[in-house]
Amino acid sequence: MEYHNPVLLKESVNGLNIKLDGIYVDVTFGGGGHSKEILSRLGSKGRLYAFDQDEDALANSIDDERFVLINENFRFIKRFLRLHNVKSVDGILGDLGVSSHQFDVAERGFSTRFEGELDMRMSQKQDLNAYKVINDYDEANLRRVFLDYGELKNAPVIARVIIEAREEDPIKNTEQLKIVLRRFLPAHKSHKILAQIYQAIRIEVNQEMDVLKQFLEQSLEILNPGGRLSVISYHSLEDRLVKRLMKNGMFEGEPERDFFGNFSVPFKTIGKLIVPDFQEIKINNRSRSAKLRIAEKR
Repeated sequence: MEYHNPVLLKESVNGLNIKLDGIYVDVTFGGGGHSKEILSRLGSKGRLYAFDQDEDALANSIDDERFVLINENFRFIKRFLRLHNVKSVDGILGDLGVSSHQFDVAERGFSTRFEGELDMRMSQKQDLNAYKVINDYDEANLRRVFLDYGELKNAPVIARVIIEAREEDPIKNTEQLKIVLRRFLPAHKSHKILAQIYQAIRIEVNQEMDVLKQFLEQSLEILNPGGRLSVISYHSLEDRLVKRLMKNGMFEGEPERDFFGNFSVPFKTIGKLIVPDFQEIKINNRSRSAKLRIAEKR
C-alpha cells in the first residue's frame, strides 16, 4: 500500500529554490516523497533533516548519509535542529494535514469511512485522544472545538447532544459517535458534515493550530536570508495562518508603519497561490483541497 502520495511534489520542492550544498528541512516526512525529491536535487555536501512525530513513519526512513529523520513534533523544530548543531537553514517544507496512511489505518480513527477507536493522535506517545475530548470535555469546550475548528454553525446543539448521550454511556468508537450525531447528518451532505466534525476533533487532539503557529514563528527565526518556506495546507484555518505570516510577519493585525507610511515585513511572497491541476486531483483525490504558498526571507 502507498504510504502517502505526495501532493504538489515538484511545485513545493521547486519553491525551495534548492542550492546543491544547502541545508533543508522537511517537517512532515510521512512516506518520504518530498524528502526523496529534495535529496535528488542536493549535492554531496547538502543536508536534509526531516521531522515526523508518527512512529509509523520511521519505517520509511531513507538510507542516505545526507539525511536525518527526527521522530518529534515539528513544533520543536528549533530545539531539535540545535541538538544536531544546526542553527540556520536554507529552506523548510511542510505538507500539513493527515497522511494517506493515517487515513487508511482504521484503528487510528482518522477516517469517516471506517469504524475505529476514538483516537486521532498523530503521535501515539501523547495522552490526549479523541475519546477524552468526546467523553471528558465540558459542554463549553466541546462547543468551542466544533465552532472554532469545524466551523459548524450548530456547534452548541452538537455539543449538547454529545453531553446527553454520554451521560447514559461513554461514546467508545467512531461508529457510536456517528449514531449519536445522525440527526445532524442528512444523506445528501453527511460526508461533508462528518468530515468537519472529525477535523474539529483531530485539530483539538493534536493542538494543530498552536503547533502550526509555533512552527511558523520558529521558521522565521532559523531561515537564512534568502531562505525559502514552502507550505501546503488543506483547510482555511491553516491557510489563513500561513498567508498572514508570509504577508505580514504576524498572525493578527497589521505591521507597524514608519513615518512615511511604509512597513517592513520579514518575508517576500514568491509567486501566487498554487493549487493542484485537474490531472493531479484525478490521480489523487485527497489533493483537491491543497493550497501551496511560498515565501522567501528578506
